[in-house]
Amino acid sequence: MLDENLKSQLKSYLERVVRPIEITASVDDSAKSQEMSGLLREIVELCDKISVVERRDDGERAPSFALNSPGHDIHLRFAGIPMGHEFTSLVLALLQVGGHPPRTEQAIIDQIKDLDSDLTFETYFSLSCQNCPDVVQALNLMTVLNPRIRHVAIDGGVFPFEVESRQVMSVPTVYLNGQIFAQGRMEIEEIVAKLDTNSAARAAERLNKREAYDVLVIGGGPAGAAAAIYAARKGIRTGVAAERFGGQVLDTMAIENFISVRHTEGPHFAAALEEHVKEYDVDVMNLQRAEKLIPGKGEIAVELANGATLRSKTVILSTGARWRQMDVPGEEQYRNKGVAYCPHCDGPLFKGKRVAVIGGGNSGVEAAIDLANIVSHVTLIEFDNKLRADDVLQRKLLSLPNVDVLLSAKTTEVLGDGQKVTGLVYENRVAGQRHTLSLDGIFVQIGLLPNTEWLKGAVELSLRGEIVVDHHGQTSVPGVFAAGDCTTVPYKQIVIAVGEGAKASLAAFDHLIRNSVPDADAVKAA
Repeated sequence: MLDENLKSQLKSYLERVVRPIEITASVDDSAKSQEMSGLLREIVELCDKISVVERRDDGERAPSFALNSPGHDIHLRFAGIPMGHEFTSLVLALLQVGGHPPRTEQAIIDQIKDLDSDLTFETYFSLSCQNCPDVVQALNLMTVLNPRIRHVAIDGGVFPFEVESRQVMSVPTVYLNGQIFAQGRMEIEEIVAKLDTNSAARAAERLNKREAYDVLVIGGGPAGAAAAIYAARKGIRTGVAAERFGGQVLDTMAIENFISVRHTEGPHFAAALEEHVKEYDVDVMNLQRAEKLIPGKGEIAVELANGATLRSKTVILSTGARWRQMDVPGEEQYRNKGVAYCPHCDGPLFKGKRVAVIGGGNSGVEAAIDLANIVSHVTLIEFDNKLRADDVLQRKLLSLPNVDVLLSAKTTEVLGDGQKVTGLVYENRVAGQRHTLSLDGIFVQIGLLPNTEWLKGAVELSLRGEIVVDHHGQTSVPGVFAAGDCTTVPYKQIVIAVGEGAKASLAAFDHLIRNSVPDADAVKAA
C-alpha cells in the first residue's frame, strides 16, 4: 500500500520509537481486512520494535487494529484503514504509543492526566476530511496519557451500516459513552475544556493577571499571524487572542495560489502559521473569543467570553469570516443532519444519494462538480439569473449528466423528518411559484460573513458588517487597526490578508512611536 517514498519517510519517523509497540488486528475474510493486514505488515517491516498479531471473532469491529505497549494501559484503536488525511494520525499514534513525547503544552498534558472518569470516545471520520485528523489525533493522545480514556477512530466509508444506523451526516462526529459529544473540527484544548468544566474560570483568572500589551491581535488567521510576527520582530510586547488559530483557512481544502507555495492544504498551512508565530516572543492565547472592545485613552480593553479582560496600547482586529448561512426555517435544526458546509468533508457520507448545492459562484460550482462523482444526483440552486463561477468551471458542470441547475431560485425552507433532511422548498423568482425537492443533503456555498457582530457600536462597520479601514488599516478608533477578511479591503484572499496583517502591524508600531513622544508644551514645562 505504501510507495517507496512513503516507506522511507515512515521509517525515519519510526526511528524515534523508544519502546515496543504491540498491534492487535481484528480481521475477517473481507477485502478490506486483507488490505489492512498488508498495511500492518509493511509497517512491521520498517521497525523492529513493532509486532502484530491477528485475531478473528474477538468482538471488535473488523477490520480494525489496536495499539498498545507492554506495561502500559492504552486503549487506542483504528477501525478501517487510516490512509488519506488520516495517515498522519496513524504515524503520530505509533510514535506516541512508542514513547515519543508529544508536542503539547505541559498544562494541557496535566489536565488530561487529571481527568478522573471513564471516557469512551468513538470518532467517525472520512478519508477526504481535512478537519478530522485534528480530532482523531487529540483523542488518540489522550488515550496515551490517561488509561481511563478509550478511543476508536472509525472510517465511515468502511462501516456504512453504523453511519446509517447512527445517522451520521457530518464528520468528524464524536460520541462519548454512547452519546454525541461534538461535531466538527476541535483542537485538543477545546476537547479538554469541554470535559474540564472549571478550565474556563481558571483561564480567565490567569489572563486577568497579564500585563498590558503593546500590540494585541484579535484573531489567529493569516492576517493575525502576519500582524503578530511583524509586531514581535519590532521587539514590543505582543499578544494574540484567537478562537481557533488558523481561522477560515482550517476549512480550506487545497491552496494553490499562495505565492512560492505551489500546493498545500488548509490545516497544514494553519499549522505552519502557528509554528512561525511561536518562534517569536508572542503570547498566544488560544480558544479565546472576544466579546467587547472598550476604547480608552492610553489603553484599549478587550473583554473575552470567559470573563477575562485583556489590555493593550494598540489592537489589531483580524477576526476573519465564516460560512454564510441561508437563514431559512429548518437550516439550523438540520445543521449536521443533512445541512452541511464542507463538501470535501461530508460528501462521502452521501454516496449514492440526492443532494443540492446552494450557490453558483466558484465555491458552489466546484462543490457540485466534486459531489457529482460521489452522489447519485446534484441540483445546483442559484439566486441570480446566471451562474457567477469561472467559465471553465461552468462548462465542466454543464457537461455532467447527473447535475441540474436552477437559476433565479430562492431557497425558502429546509424540510426534514425530525432526524434528518428530506428536502427543501424553493421559489422561482421569475414566476413566483414554489417547488419542493426531495433530497438527502444540502451543501451551502453562498460566501462568507465577517465575524464582527461584537464590534457594533465600537468601530465603524460597513453595510455588510465589514470593519471600515483606511489605507493604513486604521479603523475609526485611534489605536485600533484591522486586517483581513473582516475589513472593507476588496478581494478576500489569503495572500492579501497576510499583506494587510503586516501593514496593520507596521501602522500600529508607527502609532506607538508617535504617541510615545511628549508634546512640545510638556517638553517646555519640563
